[in-house]
Amino acid sequence: MALIKSPLSKSKPCLFLPFTHVRKLNSPPTKLNYLLVASNSSAKRGLQATADDEYAPLSGAETRSFGKIFLSDVVVRRRRRVFRGRKWNSLDIGTAVVILAMHVLCLCAPFYFTWTAFWVASGLYVVTGLLGITLSFHRNLSHRSFKLPKWLEYFFAYCGVQALQRDPIFWVSTHRHHHQFCDSERDPHSPSEGFWFSHMSWLFDANYIIEKCGGPNNVEDLEKQPFYKFMQDTYLLHPIAFGVLLYAGRGFPFLVWGMEWNTSHGVRIVLVFHITWLVNSVSHVWGKQAWNTGDLSRNNWWLALVTFGEGWHNNHHAFEYSAKHGLEWWQIDITWYVVRFLQAIGLATDVKVPSEAQKQRMAFMKEAFQPEPIS
Repeated sequence: MALIKSPLSKSKPCLFLPFTHVRKLNSPPTKLNYLLVASNSSAKRGLQATADDEYAPLSGAETRSFGKIFLSDVVVRRRRRVFRGRKWNSLDIGTAVVILAMHVLCLCAPFYFTWTAFWVASGLYVVTGLLGITLSFHRNLSHRSFKLPKWLEYFFAYCGVQALQRDPIFWVSTHRHHHQFCDSERDPHSPSEGFWFSHMSWLFDANYIIEKCGGPNNVEDLEKQPFYKFMQDTYLLHPIAFGVLLYAGRGFPFLVWGMEWNTSHGVRIVLVFHITWLVNSVSHVWGKQAWNTGDLSRNNWWLALVTFGEGWHNNHHAFEYSAKHGLEWWQIDITWYVVRFLQAIGLATDVKVPSEAQKQRMAFMKEAFQPEPIS
């Protein structure tokens, strides 16, 4: 498979998430810097309005009410024609072909089932999905919720590369952009443009995403590290090499199940594709809001079970810096349990969780008592 060049760079290959960067992490007052630590919803909404005013309206997306998403109060206000009525570039076609190929490969799984392949795939699902995506790409790299020794940080990040959800620089840049402009016109994958757009079809329109995410770099902390630059430049080679290794080791069943049950495209890869995408779509459509975040994020218990704790999404948007998403004792958060274990053995340090004062600031205000007027 040929490497597909990113339209954002002259030399970097890019297959998924072709996003430019928004702001430098250490630049003065930006919304991104504030949101990494902020817990005041009114300030967050003010920054959102400031950021939205900074850009002209996006082209190609009609703004009006298209009705509510099924069994939800979320109103679709913009509809983007992704599959028809626009010109597809080579990056769009490459992304669609690879994702489609992985789904087709899944159809082979029942005919090549072995228990050994199944358990290998299940283990790889945990390694790439839990350690690679939710722990490394999301909580460690995107939000800096805790610190790890560099050797362990890089190992977990490499597990994430095998999830086929792009290299760490692109993944983190896009996710920070999502938080910076959550559920606004500049959000890369808001359900306000439709459920399926937020779930996966946003991946197929590189130009539209570039228009949304245009701006300077917001991942300077990663770009200055040679390891992440190397992963960016050679990203596609690593999952290909791993697939060859699986095939050479035990043949086609391991390729089908190992490459598929893994993370983003195949039984392993397709499964992790969709559990990641469900956080972008379902957790902004169905569930309950425990905190006054000013966006569409929801807590969804069943999604938390299959996404290693990522389904407590309203908790996460309220306290983006927190390594712990399941804030109540009954909210199962597998990723947090792993972080807590690493902390207990001295490998995870500077672990951030919200204080009671921060929780109070994000809580919904109870309706004030209004005395009846004296007649």
